Amino acid sequence: MSDPMFRGVFPALVTPFRNGAVDEDAFVALVERQIAGGVHGLVPVGTTGESATLSHEEHRRVIELCVQTARGRVPVVAGTGSNSTDEAIELMRHAKTVGADAALVVTPYYNRPSQEGLYAHYKALNDAVQLPMLVYNVPGRTGVDISNAVLERLAKLPNIVGIKDATSDLGRASLQRLECGADWVMLSGNDDTGLGYMAHGGHGCISVTVNVAPEQVSAMYNACLAGDWEAALQAQDSLIRLHKALFSDASPSPTKFALAHLGLCSEEVRLPLAPASEASRQEVLAGMRDAGVI
Repeated sequence: MSDPMFRGVFPALVTPFRNGAVDEDAFVALVERQIAGGVHGLVPVGTTGESATLSHEEHRRVIELCVQTARGRVPVVAGTGSNSTDEAIELMRHAKTVGADAALVVTPYYNRPSQEGLYAHYKALNDAVQLPMLVYNVPGRTGVDISNAVLERLAKLPNIVGIKDATSDLGRASLQRLECGADWVMLSGNDDTGLGYMAHGGHGCISVTVNVAPEQVSAMYNACLAGDWEAALQAQDSLIRLHKALFSDASPSPTKFALAHLGLCSEEVRLPLAPASEASRQEVLAGMRDAGVI
């Protein structure tokens, strides 16, 4: 049975900014709100955390702050991916040093390695740092798609424990579960297909929507884990418009707008991201109403 540490819903945390700098007080308050809302873990500095535009110093600081704030109440899965293997190793080493429970490592983007290159990249990380690692497959952002055949090989390595799958290919999830074995952790990377992913044998979701609606999304995944599919479907129905709205403009701009509307942080994003459009804002507000957040 897969590690119970990696079950349920994990927010892909936003990184709040104020006047161009990381707003540490707002970040701590957001983490506390997530834990109070019942989430099962935390994911700092993933895509939603605007990792692409954080300096290395900021990246490390946000992970450290997340671990310090969590104080062991829930596991912290630190985003440590890079399209340079050496840089990913360095970020993983730091995450381990400050007490993260695991690392989330995106497939190398832009340089588009071969399947063999992908295997070699993750094997190098596995060999360099003794920290549980989740592979993050998001071909829509990276330009590369890691195959189930490579994942089957990676699943045999001691530190590679599972995947964040943002392909929305649910049939692949079922095959992967059979190929990678019962211990392979499977987390959805898409809120809108998260319910279907759970039905295909998934263990949880690294979620954007939970930033905005922690109680509601946590309840949905608790229902899934308990096998209460009727309650999970009802929850999904109330959340689906919010799931969609948070990607109605470049993420995480709509999510930061939602959090700003709730008074939790500024809606500031870093260039090249722009604030959410007016049409996106209206969609987000409608989705928040459906979900019972406002």
